[in-house]
Amino acid sequence: MDSLSFQSVRELSALLVSRQLSARELLDACLTQIDRVNPVVNAIVTQDREGAYANADAIDARRAQGLPTSPLAGLPIAIKDLEPVKGMRTTMGSPIFKDWVPDFDTLMIERFRSHGLSILGKTNTPEFGLGSQTFNAVFGATKNPWDITKTCGGSSGGAAVAVSTGMLPFADGSDMGGSLRNPANFCGTVGLRTSPGRVPTYPSLNLWGTLGVLGPIARTAEDAAWLLSVQAGDDPRVALGRCGDPTVFRQPLDRDFKGVRIGWSPTLGGLPVEKGVRDALEKSLKRFEAIGAVIEEAAPDLSIADDAFQAQRALHLVNSLGAHYRDKRHLLKDTAVWNIEQGLKLTGEQIAAAQTAQSKCFERMQRFLSRYDYFICPVNQVLPFDVTMPYPMTIDGVQLGNYLEWMKSACRITMTSHPAASAPVAFAANGLPVGMQIVGHYGAELEVLQLVHAVQLPLAERMPPL
Repeated sequence: MDSLSFQSVRELSALLVSRQLSARELLDACLTQIDRVNPVVNAIVTQDREGAYANADAIDARRAQGLPTSPLAGLPIAIKDLEPVKGMRTTMGSPIFKDWVPDFDTLMIERFRSHGLSILGKTNTPEFGLGSQTFNAVFGATKNPWDITKTCGGSSGGAAVAVSTGMLPFADGSDMGGSLRNPANFCGTVGLRTSPGRVPTYPSLNLWGTLGVLGPIARTAEDAAWLLSVQAGDDPRVALGRCGDPTVFRQPLDRDFKGVRIGWSPTLGGLPVEKGVRDALEKSLKRFEAIGAVIEEAAPDLSIADDAFQAQRALHLVNSLGAHYRDKRHLLKDTAVWNIEQGLKLTGEQIAAAQTAQSKCFERMQRFLSRYDYFICPVNQVLPFDVTMPYPMTIDGVQLGNYLEWMKSACRITMTSHPAASAPVAFAANGLPVGMQIVGHYGAELEVLQLVHAVQLPLAERMPPL
């Protein structure tokens, strides 16, 4: 195992900028790790080694000539297979797009290129990112590096596995119902759902949309923050969000937490949660207490989020996949068809009620965080389950109604629009990672990352056994 594969982004940047390490050498190390680990876990599904090496060599040449470069230039990355990349196969995990090669870059990819990141391929995702279990008919399933018989979560599952195993220093992801938080939780990494507008999304079918956001996934809070410093930033083409200078995310994350008040709920207001999750998170509270935080059991009432999230998600799918449903329904997985049909059945009254409920969820979290500095709760209600199981249908003896209901602990937070991260704080009795969901004030991604940084388990304890 190459030690470069697990060095921090700050350390790698310093080595690259000082030319003690070349971008080509770093890419060599990452690809060596990919060749060793990826055949076992199936996290990176498309590769462009030639393009990555061309970029690495160009960065090395610029530095040799003393030309200005970003401190992130030369760092390798692979892109979630939902994000179009010009000239690179982008399948969306769907047979419909299995041969699609976009002729454009999205705004985020433009930013990655402008900072000199070496884009080496694509990370696996479920079909159209639907469901927090990473498998699809194009590439198959991505396996959990802690136990390859288990799921890695999703939909940014390939990204979480790639960074946890040292194949990449960090990766991008997207999150609607937990797609950054869930796989980070299952794989022992950090995944940050950003406030809507923090990371601008363009092009987009809905420039006013707040459910789906982009964000980083990495081994540590600091590494995630460094990637966010590239992803974030204003753009005139985007309707939502004005976030100021994104380089603030490269500052040290250390701060004093003595006396900080944290509301904690083991069930997020009465949701069923597996005993293994509850036990692990209860034990992890000592990590918060050790930094001087004051923990009180309390939670905002977000029960109204459940039906509203499902309605808003279904409406989104009518918008994004409706044409494929009409023309190529036979190529869509059954849960996608069901979810689109749920959206087609919605009445105007139901849509209006969902919008009102979303506003109330935002207000309730705002009021809660006027009394507390943070809110913490489970990311997932279950431990990683069998990789051959599409989704759980029971939790702690409670029967679930559809493929989305096992994700309520993440979906409820989505409906508040507040930033939330999965912090790797514990392991269950069976040795699998368990993350704590840390929710902060609206727009306060830096504060969330600071708390994750303070409580995350040491990286040496989070090295998967591969």
